[in-house]
Amino acid sequence: MNDAVNIQGMYSIYSANRCIKFSIFATIMGYAKERKKLEKLSEKTIELQHFDIANLAIITDIFEQYSHTIRILKNKDTETFNSLYLNELQAVKTAKTALKLSEEVDRQIHFMAYKEVLLDAITKTIQATIDVA
Repeated sequence: MNDAVNIQGMYSIYSANRCIKFSIFATIMGYAKERKKLEKLSEKTIELQHFDIANLAIITDIFEQYSHTIRILKNKDTETFNSLYLNELQAVKTAKTALKLSEEVDRQIHFMAYKEVLLDAITKTIQATIDVA
């Protein structure tokens, strides 16, 4: 009887350790998956060189994907990603609004500013995923 209890107790410890290891692995893989998405967004953002309707559509899509990804990361690890969610995302939104409200002659300047702010936010988020993993 005593051996059966010991075996059952050891199996419970083994199962608990296995669950913890799986949870840590899943979390790290989750960060790697999101980091990979962010790296692709970074590459796309770097390629944008001038304002036109096609590039506006591309940068809008990049912004939407970044916004979605930072929200996912914030929900996974609020302590690490909340400030990025609040500060960096707000800075990107401000730059996006400035582009939207700008006069035709200023669109190239505001487009490049929007691109740089978005790229900076993506870069900081990539670094945060590296630091947390």
